[in-house]
Amino acid sequence: MTTQGMPSMDPRPTGLTIGTYDTYREAQRAVDYLSDEKFPVQHTTIVGNNLRQVEKITGRLTWGRALTAGLASGAWFGLFVGLLLGLFTTGNWLAALLTGVVLGAFFGLVFGGLSYAQSAGRRDFTSRTAVVATTYDVLCDFKLAEEARNHLAKLALKGEVHPVMPDQPVQQPTQD
Repeated sequence: MTTQGMPSMDPRPTGLTIGTYDTYREAQRAVDYLSDEKFPVQHTTIVGNNLRQVEKITGRLTWGRALTAGLASGAWFGLFVGLLLGLFTTGNWLAALLTGVVLGAFFGLVFGGLSYAQSAGRRDFTSRTAVVATTYDVLCDFKLAEEARNHLAKLALKGEVHPVMPDQPVQQPTQD
């Protein structure tokens, strides 16, 4: 226990593998099923294997897109600031709100343009990044592993999850 009464979390997973799944959703469903069966799920861990960073390119980045994105994000921040100022003003709160939006949009436009100019054409695309795993193991403390496996075998027989068998090759997710 730590000084605040919360258990410390050791980042290294321990226990026996009681199931391996292709998706996080299936691993999560397995642990949820154990919980439904009144199994002490605090003794389980979900571990993602073979982590990879995937960057999905979403489009080209042009001056127009960079300036528009800067303008939009600046306007949202300005709206937030304007609302705060409007709450604490005794005068016209609408003027404070509009001033915040206009100034935020202006500065967002300027900083969006400066940021794009700084890249000097080295990264002319937009993207989304995610960390994904090839498979997900559900681990359980040694003393409860057999009971957990028995529960998960029942879940697999229902056809709600499809565990990966140890001798079965891992299927790589397909990209559309």
